[in-house]
Amino acid sequence: MSIKFNFEYEHKIKAGFIGCGGHSFRNIYPTFQYAPVNLVAVCDFDKKRAETYKSFFGASRSYSNYLEMLKNEELDAVFIVTNYDDAMPRYPKLAIDAMNSGCNVWIEKPPASSSNEVQQMIDVSQNTGKFVMVGFKKIFFTAIAKIKEIIGSEEFGTPSSIYVRYPQGLPESKDRDNPNKMLGFLDHIGHPGSVLHYLMGKINTIYFEREKYNGGTIAVITFANGGIGCLHLTSGQSGTSPLERVEVIGAGCNVVVENSIKLTYYRRGERGPGGYGRSGSYIGKDESAPIYWEPEFSLGQLYNKGIFMLGYAPEIIYFSECVLNNTYPDKSNLETALEVTKLYEAYKNSEGQKIYIK
Repeated sequence: MSIKFNFEYEHKIKAGFIGCGGHSFRNIYPTFQYAPVNLVAVCDFDKKRAETYKSFFGASRSYSNYLEMLKNEELDAVFIVTNYDDAMPRYPKLAIDAMNSGCNVWIEKPPASSSNEVQQMIDVSQNTGKFVMVGFKKIFFTAIAKIKEIIGSEEFGTPSSIYVRYPQGLPESKDRDNPNKMLGFLDHIGHPGSVLHYLMGKINTIYFEREKYNGGTIAVITFANGGIGCLHLTSGQSGTSPLERVEVIGAGCNVVVENSIKLTYYRRGERGPGGYGRSGSYIGKDESAPIYWEPEFSLGQLYNKGIFMLGYAPEIIYFSECVLNNTYPDKSNLETALEVTKLYEAYKNSEGQKIYIK
């Protein structure tokens, strides 16, 4: 796809930004170069930092009180990237205040610490007509987006099972009601959780076991569409190892993404000519050969920039265009947030039992 630069958009949204931290400096503010965003105001409790960000990223005004910003500025949207309060995400209150002020909202993950908090945001969204989109960047990865396209094709057939591997550990059962102990898990479960939901839909049940050495888990999942899955949380793997793996199985086809960038589509085909016991070659027919994609890293292409490869730019562009066109996002929305948060809550149970997710 061809990307527009900010100055090439005829119409832009008027946006405010709550949060002037390191993550937003590296990964979110820079995406506005490629999105229809006019950054009007920034806010941070550290007024000096807000003033620095205002100057650096070209905003008109800075604030140290977000309610003052919402009251004084005429904004179409608010971006929010903040830290935690007592191991709890600040996003629900901030997003609700922004929606009540007439703004659509983009928030980073995790959206909340409970499904009740997400439901509160959904209720306000329905009452105000404003929406919230959550920064589940993994589903905006080029390779994951391509998986979604492939498994929706007639050739692939119905997606029947999925395997997702992610390097995360789960605290012991006795610590799972402690927000401080569960903070790391809450912060990261949205990555594999959003991929599972994006590719396979709503989760019905989960059964998991936890290994005692590193806190890794293996979970068996059933989906509302009749498919099954395995979520393998591989705490203990090497830091030099590829981070994650996704594989979806269809009807005689499967598609694999390694390390978030190497995508192989195994189309329908035979293992080799001649049949079992008589095949002298492992090379099948050209028309059924696997298709393989991997980026090169030598050209000054946008896909080689981290904010594109890591999904940040695509999700901000998508959100901004939804605001501009007054359309509700059909992915990475509050419904996605609700299902991911329910998955997080399911993992707070003791291992070794079948957990039903309503």
